[in-house]
Amino acid sequence: MRDTGHAEIPLSILAATQGQWGERIAENITANAPSDWIVHTWAAPRVIPPIVDYPDDYLPEELPQVEMILALGEVSGFAQLIPDIARMTGARAVLAPIDRNASLPEGLARQLAGWLEAMDVAVAFPKPFCSLTETSYNRTPLVQPLEDEILKRFAHHFGRPQFKVEVEDGHISTIDVLRDAGCGCAGHVAQGLLGTAVSDAVEAAGLLHHHFPCLADMQKDGDYHDTLMHVSGNLLKETVREALKPYLEVSYIRPQGHHES
Repeated sequence: MRDTGHAEIPLSILAATQGQWGERIAENITANAPSDWIVHTWAAPRVIPPIVDYPDDYLPEELPQVEMILALGEVSGFAQLIPDIARMTGARAVLAPIDRNASLPEGLARQLAGWLEAMDVAVAFPKPFCSLTETSYNRTPLVQPLEDEILKRFAHHFGRPQFKVEVEDGHISTIDVLRDAGCGCAGHVAQGLLGTAVSDAVEAAGLLHHHFPCLADMQKDGDYHDTLMHVSGNLLKETVREALKPYLEVSYIRPQGHHES
């Protein structure tokens, strides 16, 4: 990942996981975060009931003090532990990505936001995770501004993939990852696109994303009227298209019978 010249401020994070999806994200962030970030991990119990009456039964005796929690749970019971995790760690911001609606249903997300607001803890729920940028998250019709400075520092490095591309003889000769997806998909796509013809690169990026594999939900999302996996793949293809815009040929079709005025 290339340094973009952004003034770096160290960040301390607790990545709280509960299964393969979260573990892969935590591993990628631990491996590729700026060298002065501190990334702790904690694996929550795999089995947590839908209603948690006694959070202490599922939490460790202590957790490290951090600025931000990356909440990567896979069941709704995990989300109910987040306020206690924030209290134990002293965190001032929570990022709770939604790649599967079952892990954090809409009503529970609203309830969680209220609990954290009462604690003066900022929170964002990017759906999917790879919609996160330094200014906003989600896609239309759910776009939300990102205002918290701690979350902005994280989103400078991880969220919606961002690339810098160079082309020679119509093929991608260099591709740098300026911002990786949380799961590491952007790095995988960049490696796979080297040498690809510009004309084929956008569709190739979509296939590389699918085969990574993306672990986002394959159930249709009621807000997007599409699966979160497809939303994620389309975001990836759009960002590759943006990076290649100077090199893509635009063909204009003149309607039959059209005359210049």
